[in-house]
Amino acid sequence: MSKRIEDLREHLAQNGLDWLALNPGPSLSYLTGLQFHLMERPVVALIGADGRVMIILPELERAKVAALPFDAEIVTFGDDPATWQGLYQQALRDLGEKPLRVGVEPTRLRFLEIDLLRRALPKAEFVDGSLAVARLRMRKGQAELDAMRQAAVIAQNALVNTLKTVKPGQSELQISAELMVQLFKAGSEAELPFAPIVSSGPNTANPHASPSERKLREGEMLLIDWGASFGGYFSDITRTFFCGEPKGEMEEIARLVEKANEAARLGGRLGMAAGDVDKLAREVIRQGGYGEFFSHRTGHGLGMEAHEPPYIFEGNPQTLEEGMVFTIEPGIYLPDKYGVRIEDDVVVEGGGLRSLTDLPRSVMRIDDFLAAVEKGART
Repeated sequence: MSKRIEDLREHLAQNGLDWLALNPGPSLSYLTGLQFHLMERPVVALIGADGRVMIILPELERAKVAALPFDAEIVTFGDDPATWQGLYQQALRDLGEKPLRVGVEPTRLRFLEIDLLRRALPKAEFVDGSLAVARLRMRKGQAELDAMRQAAVIAQNALVNTLKTVKPGQSELQISAELMVQLFKAGSEAELPFAPIVSSGPNTANPHASPSERKLREGEMLLIDWGASFGGYFSDITRTFFCGEPKGEMEEIARLVEKANEAARLGGRLGMAAGDVDKLAREVIRQGGYGEFFSHRTGHGLGMEAHEPPYIFEGNPQTLEEGMVFTIEPGIYLPDKYGVRIEDDVVVEGGGLRSLTDLPRSVMRIDDFLAAVEKGART
């Protein structure tokens, strides 16, 4: 943790920031090791470019900061909200009249915390500081990669055990519920990256469909997008299946998506622009005549959050660096018919992209998929 805070100081200076203000979430946990619930009592950590750390938190959370591996000023408050503003002003009195630039995470810091800080620091400018911490979090170390690989193993084992119970007549909700049970049996931590997406038939044409009471039928497609957590890190995987014999264009779009996934997964390289990885997958689908039905980016970063930088979208100039982890998840979605998505988690290494996920990617019947897994088909 001390090393991460020291590294952050350099990034704060590079971004022209005097302080970074964080509330409970992945970045706070990454930098300090502290875990807090986001609740009605505000928890704020302030990390300065000079190395100073201040944590303002409820008295009931004091035990969590009793043995920090770095120096920090600890300020606690009671349960009466009427006293909080005065406490913030007192804690930050030596900074209150300085024209500071304070970085915040726009998608994390709430009005509750920003209002307390603005009143206590009336001359401060609050700006987007997410890049400073993102630069640290994007490049995973070996311990982080080990945790993500284990999260992938857990998720894959849970899927295999769930598929053994799947049959026509089951609802999407029933399959999703079984998958949740199997995730925890396989060793996932309680906080999942997201609630599993289980869609069937025409619902598979909605990339972010929510499981419903709709029942799986013979001759349809089944799409499952799910993940697990281990050591505070996530996996995010999608596999698509035929329930019985495929009909219409099912096989055609399935093979195109398989090729698109392979093109990006095997073609991505260290130093390549993220947008070029997207292009590798997208060109396969465009050339196959279904470009208009690939309606989202090819992938997104993955780690302590299900979606984090880098983002793999067309035209993104972000350079791929060693240790970056992201998804590759091309898809084709034909409205009111069916859809296919195949998603893997990959890490950037010197030799290319190494996949942390290795279940068979071919779209096939569920029984054939399970048979392939039984034979040890991993890639």
